[in-house]
Amino acid sequence: MIKHNVPAAADLYGHWFIVSQGKIWLSSDDAAPPLCRYDQLPEFLDGTEPLCLLGAIDGVACYLLNYTDRPEAEEQWHSARVLLQQSAAIFEHAARACQVALFLQTHRYCGQCGSSMHLVNWELAALCHKCGHRCYPRINPCVLIAVVNDKNQLLLARSARHKTGFFSILAGFVESAETLEQAAVREVKEEVGIDITNLRYMGSQPWPFPHSLMTAFIADYKSGELVCQPDEIEEAHWYDLDQLPEVPMVATLSGQVIQYIAKGGR
Repeated sequence: MIKHNVPAAADLYGHWFIVSQGKIWLSSDDAAPPLCRYDQLPEFLDGTEPLCLLGAIDGVACYLLNYTDRPEAEEQWHSARVLLQQSAAIFEHAARACQVALFLQTHRYCGQCGSSMHLVNWELAALCHKCGHRCYPRINPCVLIAVVNDKNQLLLARSARHKTGFFSILAGFVESAETLEQAAVREVKEEVGIDITNLRYMGSQPWPFPHSLMTAFIADYKSGELVCQPDEIEEAHWYDLDQLPEVPMVATLSGQVIQYIAKGGR
């Protein structure tokens, strides 16, 4: 359980996720977040930063320090994505740190009446004492869909946001009052024009960009011809499993699903 307003102490030991404006402080590009005592943290911290307990890794506590000043030495502030090269536990806590920091930053005032919000003592929520409006950290569920046809080929697409030659499985956000399964069927139809069947759930991964939860499915091709959605999908093709193009790294959920299928998983 996430705990906010944790008292600071010089001998408080743990993994420290220092977040400012959606980025995490690291001493270098390939470094992990500091693992040390509170009094050994970087000198730019002045001790007034809000402190939250995020969880633990192998019994060692993980903390968020929400640094609200404008950060200097911008080369030391990184997207949480760079931590994909660390352990899965480090990345998951980095994702949590970024999302909690964003919640604290964006819920200082009530979105209903404009009054000051106050953190609830027993849970991670912000409450307006004037109108009673209560807010929790936002989570945007997103579906990832790997489609396989009867020729044992995998459907991969390149969005307008990706570089030439880089492909991935299809993805899209869940809409209001929609199930994950309905979102998967709709997104495939919208993005590439085909129908799918036999959805199988594969897993999930928190994704701090800024507050997504990725959920993955494998589906079978049912019918239709590939027609790319304008301004969204640049190209989409069926690929033999032994001739895949450049795809996401295995540390990502999409990369894990692609690897699973390439090794014969269904």
